[in-house]
Amino acid sequence: MSASTQTGPLRHFLQFRDLSKTEIQYVLDRARLIKNKFKRYEPHHTLHDRNLAMVFEKASTRTRVSFEAGMYQLGGSVIHLTTGDSQLGRSEPIEDTARVISRMVDLVMIRTFEQTRIERFASHSRVPVINGLTNEFHPCQILADIFTFIEHRGSIEGKTVAWIGDANNMAYTWLQAAELLGFRLHVSTPSGYRLEAARIGKPGADVLREFSDPMEACRGAHLVTTDVWTSMGYEDENEERRKAFADWCVDADMMGVADPSAVFMHCLPAHRGEEVTGDVIDGPQSVVWDEAENRLHAQKALMEFLLLGQVSD
Repeated sequence: MSASTQTGPLRHFLQFRDLSKTEIQYVLDRARLIKNKFKRYEPHHTLHDRNLAMVFEKASTRTRVSFEAGMYQLGGSVIHLTTGDSQLGRSEPIEDTARVISRMVDLVMIRTFEQTRIERFASHSRVPVINGLTNEFHPCQILADIFTFIEHRGSIEGKTVAWIGDANNMAYTWLQAAELLGFRLHVSTPSGYRLEAARIGKPGADVLREFSDPMEACRGAHLVTTDVWTSMGYEDENEERRKAFADWCVDADMMGVADPSAVFMHCLPAHRGEEVTGDVIDGPQSVVWDEAENRLHAQKALMEFLLLGQVSD
């Protein structure tokens, strides 16, 4: 293996658009190679002796397992921190935590609340920082979702993705991906839960269309995707949201008006009978289990890129 020399400023992955289209394509191509080697039980230890610190201010299953297993599979090691067992839980300024941790490890992944927290951390870090999830964005999940679509259906460029449900961190990240990679995003949300105009700017109709009727958003879509109605941190709104989102459950009728080759995705955990019916998530169009596994491979490629740049082997 040979590695190119990284030049320029320190790179972070705090939003999807932090990487260019060419860089995203490289990471996706690299993820395919890394996954193929994984399936053949071939070692891929490009990050031998590197250390990843994982900082969790929000609970996680898939994010922790995928990053932890991924770093070990790359030959590195992992340190797991939560607010309960670090000074972050004792009101240490996040800038000070960043200054200290980044002197001891090679890479940091943070799963936290406001995007400003991870931005403050990154601005005082000496090593790359990855967004494992914030209230505003979930770039690693969308990276894995696009990788999964390419595996099953080929290039996503020129295709249509239908987002059904809450305008949450996933929806905003899908929009960034659509603008960068050249596909269309259809969004359907209940009134009162729509994308905020101040946050999305003025994307063209060839990038974003919003629908009050979820059936119309799904019509002709190549990918239909959704998330839980109540994201972490909004549990107090659960009953109110259940009522507001009652007509935004992805069911067989919605999948029926999508493109005949359409796939269904969900970032999980899923509540069958709420945001999606059991026959859809467990049906033949669902690729959610491949999608979940692909967090592992896409993030391995991402970590390798942030630390080594573009490599060849």
